[in-house]
Amino acid sequence: MSLSIDQVGSVRRITLTGRLDADGVKAVEADFHAAATEVPNVMVDLSGVPFLASLGIRMLVSASQDQQTLGGKLVLVSPDKTTMSVLHTTGINQLIPVRDTIDEAASAF
Repeated sequence: MSLSIDQVGSVRRITLTGRLDADGVKAVEADFHAAATEVPNVMVDLSGVPFLASLGIRMLVSASQDQQTLGGKLVLVSPDKTTMSVLHTTGINQLIPVRDTIDEAASAF
C-alpha cells in the first residue's frame, strides 16, 4: 500500500494504491491522517485499491469526521466495482460522498 498527494484545483487529492487491509492501513495510516487533516476539502482516489477491509473503512470514516471538524469535506473517487460494493454494503456511501471521476469529485466541494 502506498499513497501520493497532489492538488486538483483547490482540493487536495490523496491517491491510495494497493490493498487497504490491516497491513495496508498500517503502512499508510499516519501519512494519510496527516495529509487528510492539514487542509479542508480532500478527495481520496480509490482507483488503485482492489480490496477494502474494515480497518480501511475506519481510516476513511475517521478522516471524513476530521474534515467535518475542519469545516471541510472528504469525497471518495473512482472506487472499482469490488470496493464500491463494500462501500454500499457497509453504508459508507451514505456517510461519505462517492463520485466516479476526479472532475465529479472536484465539483462536489
